[in-house]
Amino acid sequence: MDGAGRILAGAADGRIWRFALPEAAGDEVRPEVVARTGGRPLGLEAMPGGGLLVCDAERGLLRADPETGAVVTLADEAAGAPLRFSSNAAAASDGTVYFTVSSRRYGLDDWLGDILEHTGTGLLLRLRPGGEPEVLLDGLQFANGVALAPDESFVAVAETGAYRVGRYWLTGPRAGCHDTLADGLPGFPDNISRDAEGVFWIALAAPRRPGLGWLHRRSPAVRRAAWTAAQRVRSRPSRTLRVLAVGADGGIIRDLRCGGSPYRMVTSVSRCGARLVMGSLVEGGIAVSELPALGEGGE
Repeated sequence: MDGAGRILAGAADGRIWRFALPEAAGDEVRPEVVARTGGRPLGLEAMPGGGLLVCDAERGLLRADPETGAVVTLADEAAGAPLRFSSNAAAASDGTVYFTVSSRRYGLDDWLGDILEHTGTGLLLRLRPGGEPEVLLDGLQFANGVALAPDESFVAVAETGAYRVGRYWLTGPRAGCHDTLADGLPGFPDNISRDAEGVFWIALAAPRRPGLGWLHRRSPAVRRAAWTAAQRVRSRPSRTLRVLAVGADGGIIRDLRCGGSPYRMVTSVSRCGARLVMGSLVEGGIAVSELPALGEGGE
């Protein structure tokens, strides 16, 4: 969301859309295109003082101006290699940007290959104003969503391939250390957002897959063979929709799920007042749901 509470969403054709949520069901929605990256925008993040951070899977870390449509490149290489599969970002109050590279072996179209092969080539990076990208964490299992703690004492990073959300400390006696915020999640964590109450909302793109843990313990040759086989038979995403709300201490506050959902593979979620807004890598639209009262929605 931007400062005015409007929704921003990237699309596969490189466009970034902006629209206000309808007041009631049936009200007309008037989306407008505010920028075109020329690539594939993934994670979006409103920057302090204006502007929009864009993690583009093809072009790297960008900044877009939704008022003029201008797009500039902030970083297109990191760790001595072109910056590809940049996934999600978070901006600190001083303008420092924390962002992820999901995989250095596979691109967006072949993301499943990284999950099956368990490459551990994901990165968490930091870009200070006027600086160059620096690697904070390497060896992550498909690094994905990023969000800062309310007091900016740590940055949370989702490891999709490890069912966990890690934590890199930025201040205090543990500054520079890495530990776990939430582990053993019931599905694959994707994008993370933080609401006005300081709660982290985590999209679970799919439930855990039986046998994946067994595969990850096999040799690299076996894992590569599994990816080769998977390319021949691509299955449709699960119809289970699920999001988690996690506190800054790692405790699960909300566990919302819907079986048989017509909206598949939720890869992003943001809280907008009393509603949740969800995006998907495979769907052609945005899903909106009233936030259930505590005790409802499968909690």
